Amino acid sequence: MELSDGEVTVRSWRADDLDELVAAVNDPEIARWMPAIPHPYSHADARAYLARATGREGTFAVVDTGSGRLLGGITVNAQNWGRADIGYWVRADARDRGVASRALTLVAGWGLGRYRRLQLHADVENIASQRVAEKAGFRREGVLRAWIEQNGSQRDHVLYSLLQGDR
Repeated sequence: MELSDGEVTVRSWRADDLDELVAAVNDPEIARWMPAIPHPYSHADARAYLARATGREGTFAVVDTGSGRLLGGITVNAQNWGRADIGYWVRADARDRGVASRALTLVAGWGLGRYRRLQLHADVENIASQRVAEKAGFRREGVLRAWIEQNGSQRDHVLYSLLQGDR
């Protein structure tokens, strides 16, 4: 599957994404906000991820439409009762260009055709991720207290949602 707005393309992961994936994810900011991703991120980590992600519905690479260069990743994980959780990241040199909000908008349109509710959460201090959610039309619902344990402390996260009737 492939979705594009002419600037950003969201597509399935491919084996040839390996080197760019390793380079992109070895970023302290990704490790800071996404504790489930190993840091440092090795070629073995990337191979294991690509083996799980290749051909899996809802797991996408975000690339520059013109060059095909890897810009980030976005995942839609199905939950119970018609819900899906979304997570995303963007490589350091592609931030502050609207890449994440464009990709999230594309994937949200796809996701709302499958799920009645899309939701995502961001650390209360991750203002950039919160702005991405809002630009893509997600609504802030509240704070999930002590939502994730990270580096020995409990971190609060802001919950956002987008419903089929919101667009």
